[in-house]
Amino acid sequence: MAKYNIKEKKEKKAAYRTYMNPDVKDDLYEKIRNKIVLEAKYKDKTYSARQLASDLATNVRYISAVCADRFHMNYCELVNSYRINEAMSILADRRYAKLRMEDVSEMVGFSNRQSFYSAFFKLQGKTPRQYKKEFLKVEPAAEKKQGRRGRPSKQTV
Repeated sequence: MAKYNIKEKKEKKAAYRTYMNPDVKDDLYEKIRNKIVLEAKYKDKTYSARQLASDLATNVRYISAVCADRFHMNYCELVNSYRINEAMSILADRRYAKLRMEDVSEMVGFSNRQSFYSAFFKLQGKTPRQYKKEFLKVEPAAEKKQGRRGRPSKQTV
């Protein structure tokens, strides 16, 4: 018998998550994706779940429920994942090699460099600077194998 009378805390799902119609969830899922991805609202630093709910004529709890059920993350994680994917594209593009990390973080919608680094590390397991160094280090090796006109060079066998 246990020394202390401690009960395990059971995880309860919120009622609005279990009673929400699946068709409503699917519809809201598509609307959220369209609003955040197609309209690039993830780049807006001030765009909140409350504003998204207002734009979609629903409430924040439903937004939260759909994010948890369909995207398997909360609203902030969802927005940050799109921001980090965009940042990875920018960091991998040689045209933007001269940009500072503060500029990249601002371009993708983060309000400061610390939150950018934190979110990037949480999703990728490395800092944006490490990612950029590793990616740009691999790229030149691939280019060296090609000839002067972008064709693969002839190798002697």
